[in-house]
Amino acid sequence: MTVNVDLTLSYAGTDTDEQAELVARLARAEPAAIGAVYDDHHQAVRAFATRLVGDPASAEDLVHEVFVALPRAIRGFRGDSSLRTFLISIAVNHARHFVRSAARRRAAMDKLSLEPPRSSPDPERDLRRRELADALTRALDALPLDQRVAFVLSDVEERTSSQIARIVGVPEGTVRTRLFHARKKLRALLEQEGFR
Repeated sequence: MTVNVDLTLSYAGTDTDEQAELVARLARAEPAAIGAVYDDHHQAVRAFATRLVGDPASAEDLVHEVFVALPRAIRGFRGDSSLRTFLISIAVNHARHFVRSAARRRAAMDKLSLEPPRSSPDPERDLRRRELADALTRALDALPLDQRVAFVLSDVEERTSSQIARIVGVPEGTVRTRLFHARKKLRALLEQEGFR
């Protein structure tokens, strides 16, 4: 699946000359410009990546790839969306490899049972929460990438259908269809594992 993304941005809070200068500096791959954008937006990109791939190591790799790709990608600048939206769009475009590798890493961790149990005042509740989180992660792994992206952007990051449509470059109706199918599949998969 190739995600078509409108690679546009604007740098909120700056005037047109400053924005044009920042874009030019990013296109020249100036470390200071990339560093400034990284400082302003890496936490939001990391949060999205972690929610999307479900694995902190893979999410960190995806964040790195987003900022490495930024100087090349910035050349598509037209100025009609935010820089953060633009960076999330880059993450979506690079996500396929990271989603697969994160799923493989989780499967290997499950097989080896490398996660030590935690002590807690209510271990039964904590165990049930962890089981639900693991089941949800497995269910997300089973979704096609386009549905997974739509679900994470909508239900986890609480973005509107129109915002998601701009990020992934599809009509709003397509986003709603992807969300419908993602939620339906997630419910069915969670029910199979005993969660209602």
